[in-house]
Amino acid sequence: MNQYWGVDADPTAQGRIKGARPVAVLDIGSNSVRLVVYERHARSLTPLYNEKSSCALGRGVAATGKLAYENIDRALTAIQRFALVANLMKAGKVYVLATSAVREASNSKGFVDAVEQTMGARVRVLSGAEEAHFGALGVLAGIPGFMGVVGDLGGGSLELSAMNAGTESSGETHELGVIRMQDDSGASVNKAQALAKQRLKSSEILRTRGGGAFCAIGGTWRSLAKLHQVLRNYPLHMVQHYEAEAADVLKMCEEIVEQYAAGKTYTGAENLSSSRRELVPYGAAVLAEALKAGKYDKVVFSALGVREGYLYALLDDKERRVDPLLQGAEEMNTLRSRSPAHAKDLFDFSAEFLTAIGLRETADELRLRKVACYLADIGWRGHPDYRGEQSVDLIAYGSLTGVRGHVVFVQHPYRFADDEVDNPGSTTEGDFVVRSTGDYRFDAAKGDNDWNGPTMSAYSAAAGTFTRCDQEPDAQWGCTDFTRLTALDSAARPQLW
Repeated sequence: MNQYWGVDADPTAQGRIKGARPVAVLDIGSNSVRLVVYERHARSLTPLYNEKSSCALGRGVAATGKLAYENIDRALTAIQRFALVANLMKAGKVYVLATSAVREASNSKGFVDAVEQTMGARVRVLSGAEEAHFGALGVLAGIPGFMGVVGDLGGGSLELSAMNAGTESSGETHELGVIRMQDDSGASVNKAQALAKQRLKSSEILRTRGGGAFCAIGGTWRSLAKLHQVLRNYPLHMVQHYEAEAADVLKMCEEIVEQYAAGKTYTGAENLSSSRRELVPYGAAVLAEALKAGKYDKVVFSALGVREGYLYALLDDKERRVDPLLQGAEEMNTLRSRSPAHAKDLFDFSAEFLTAIGLRETADELRLRKVACYLADIGWRGHPDYRGEQSVDLIAYGSLTGVRGHVVFVQHPYRFADDEVDNPGSTTEGDFVVRSTGDYRFDAAKGDNDWNGPTMSAYSAAAGTFTRCDQEPDAQWGCTDFTRLTALDSAARPQLW
């Protein structure tokens, strides 16, 4: 185990950042206890180890005011193993955070003492305001400049905070955690939704900061994001910075509540873990009422939350200003390229080239060009015929933060005959599919004798509708020429991009 996990156990290993000392965060929540060990404490965090144990510490706390002894035993058993893991991985620092269940229980002191003895670290019991603060910082760490309201749903409480391009307002805490809602409602999801509506009436944030974006964090809401991706045939199953129209998320939440209340298995439940399946309807009820109260336009899901926000808060001002996307791309360049220094050569050459041809970049374009230079050689170990595809996969399915994934896939039936296309219309041998963040776009260009031009059809996965836009024939555009998609006239572009 030491040879595998130790940061300096094998001096020949190149798969890790040299000199990096792992940092561990143990998060003791009302629903689960989770240990995450990151490769190093930096602006861009890379998880080395991530495991949770569903202990339901918050079960019954609202009614009895105490942690149940069987849940304490379950949590301490998991924490003993997590302490061993952190030790084997030689974590340089271990942080232990506890939230609403430990905060509210009258008998939590003995439990906290046992955890501190086991982990060899102080337990920081967060107040509701601190939970909201660190949750907001977690969103900021992964989505710099986020503007909108952040909601962090746990097992015992819901924390809300408002953010304006990185500036955070004071937070709120509400007794709306999924375990608490299940307990308070007597396991009636309809009653839970009514309770959520009533309790959210006191939220000044929802009342004064409505509209715009609502960012949802927390394990139950991450499960809702994954469910939405499955139900809407979204091609990438990654939660970080996943966006959807609020109306569509609300519709899904209402359907889940309705089906569950009727004693039915809600659509897509089989895609969720058994530990989440019974709690998701209560999370859906809370999210539905929050979206209705704030009249939000879109929902943004964040995989980063209190743990990452706590580590972000410990960075100094200089480290906080580091661009997480650039740092993450630079790390990939260091670990995967033949010559990491070549990225700088590419950056300098491309800058001189753009100057020579008279093109000016925006700040965002310059940033992305630098990232592209860092990532230019990460697939060199692959077979020459597949290096491009391998590099795309490494980037598309990687853990880079600080940018929303507008990853595009082009699939042609001649090359992907065995890949099913979820198209409610018909596809032909001349069709191809362009998959991008949020929707699928279909090109139904057939080129038969009685049809002179391509017809672009934009299929909205969220709305389940097609929008057609006829274009004039273009001899320069073949049906497999993806670049033509970005050159459509202004009347067509809003429907297609």
